[in-house]
Amino acid sequence: MSDLVTAARAWIDDDPDPATADELRELLDHALGDGFSTGEQRVALAELADRFSGPLEFGTAGLRGALGAGPHRMNRAVVIRAAAGLVRYLTDALGTAPRVVIGYDARFGSSDFAADTADVAAAAGGHAYLLPAALPTPVLAFAVRHLDADAGVMVTASHNPPQDNGYKVYLGGRVVTDAGQGAQIVPPADAEISARIARVPSVASVPRSAADAAAAGGVREVLGTDIVDAYAARATALVPDGVPRELRIVLTPLHGVGGALAGRVLAQAGFADVTLVAEQADPDPTFPTVAFPNPEEPGALDLALATAARVGADLIIANDPDADRCSVAVPDAATATGWRQLTGDEVGALLGEQAAVEAAGRVTTAGNQAAASGPGVLANSVVSSRLLAAIAAHHGLAHRVTLTGFKWISRVDGLVFGYEEALGYCTDPAAVRDKDGITAAVRIAALAADLHARGRTLTDGLDDLARRHGLHATAPLSVRVADPSLIAAAQDRLRKAPPTTLAGSAVAEVVDLAEGSADLPPTDGLIYRTEANDRVIVRPSGTEPKIKCYLEVIEPVAPGADLGPVRARAASRLELLKADIAAAAGLVIPA
Repeated sequence: MSDLVTAARAWIDDDPDPATADELRELLDHALGDGFSTGEQRVALAELADRFSGPLEFGTAGLRGALGAGPHRMNRAVVIRAAAGLVRYLTDALGTAPRVVIGYDARFGSSDFAADTADVAAAAGGHAYLLPAALPTPVLAFAVRHLDADAGVMVTASHNPPQDNGYKVYLGGRVVTDAGQGAQIVPPADAEISARIARVPSVASVPRSAADAAAAGGVREVLGTDIVDAYAARATALVPDGVPRELRIVLTPLHGVGGALAGRVLAQAGFADVTLVAEQADPDPTFPTVAFPNPEEPGALDLALATAARVGADLIIANDPDADRCSVAVPDAATATGWRQLTGDEVGALLGEQAAVEAAGRVTTAGNQAAASGPGVLANSVVSSRLLAAIAAHHGLAHRVTLTGFKWISRVDGLVFGYEEALGYCTDPAAVRDKDGITAAVRIAALAADLHARGRTLTDGLDDLARRHGLHATAPLSVRVADPSLIAAAQDRLRKAPPTTLAGSAVAEVVDLAEGSADLPPTDGLIYRTEANDRVIVRPSGTEPKIKCYLEVIEPVAPGADLGPVRARAASRLELLKADIAAAAGLVIPA
């Protein structure tokens, strides 16, 4: 108790933010029991202990956590230390001061965290470029490469709940010069940055004033809107001339920062009939109309569906709050709502086919079909569908499987398109080495409009792929837990007593990704393949207290066959897989 009190008081004295210092001071008073009940004291003490249970871990996702005072929360003190450690790492790597571009979304604290990072970088003698406003993550990723910056920092918690914030780091410029230039950090950079953060003795020791910057020769530059114009022009150019633009689109940014820019890009690309969901159009860090600001979550698209019904839309596009993800829904009279939300794998297949056709076309035009694998590589994460590999092979392109996360997908050499099933798509890797929900939106709109002009739909496009490659049906099973130890327990149970059958088919292969392979570094995940060619992958979420299961069945399609019964068989097998893997892992399927 005495050590905890001492640590809390020292943190209060070093905290640069009066609001979080006062918050921690009040919590400490409660924990000490001065005028409070025993129950209140116990709760406060547990909260205080959690906040000082250790530093917020800096890993391959950077920082992410709940806002609040203390070292195990997101706050200005933690961010200033992180910025100091990052700048030290960059300076050590370069032998000179770095160029760092910093972006931020509209969450609580984001603009302050970005400003602090810019101040620290400039005071260390670096050139800090601060984006001109709260903007989508893809703009920051674009700026890293466009400005040839040595690093980028994006302050965002993406689709996490309102009480969270985060800090993503990208490396490029003179620090990373290979295919991963401009991508998010991967090991060992994360550990090396973390080690330097740990060596920061206090916030007070970190120079960050204008006078410090002047003395060190550093620059703190707030960029103009021309950086946004450059991104918008690049995104607009992804729609080739001659593609039809007649399509009625409903767009929602889910209270995030992507609405204005996504709408602008669609308009510049020629899509004039775009309706923003009014209730969700403007940034709002409380995300008042959704339980979770994630287009994957049930109910997140309810207002978009209502708007689409009102205007008679042909397509719904939803971005998550920092606009690096994109969800798509299409009319479907067979559903209760009249709309069908496509899975990430389905959108990935459609965009992958589009990219493959373009890449293969470029190769054929060059008269070098045999070398198709050189200039065009398709990639997806290990938990995503196997359909993209079939698409690549059909078009004579190479295909790569990576670990989950765009920090891996986006650094594939020769990449022309990459995706992961969690609604992330990299459609222009030469400019943005990350998932980009805005360029994905304009690319899927172009595809939908082209099909629409021929009296067809995106679902017809999916049917074409099924007839060519077999029906690849996927489904997720995601279980959120209050106690994170339950995730490790489930993984341990599956390793010690793996299932022998799944959906009535014998398990033919078990792969423990923790052991690594020639193609993939070690990670906590398990793969089961059955004799029926079904596949189940189980892994912990990297950003939330969830265990995730990824299910896939492949049904052959006979020439001229009706796809209805094929889809029904696939859906039935997916449900069996879901029940069997949940039982094997000791999980309770959410109602």
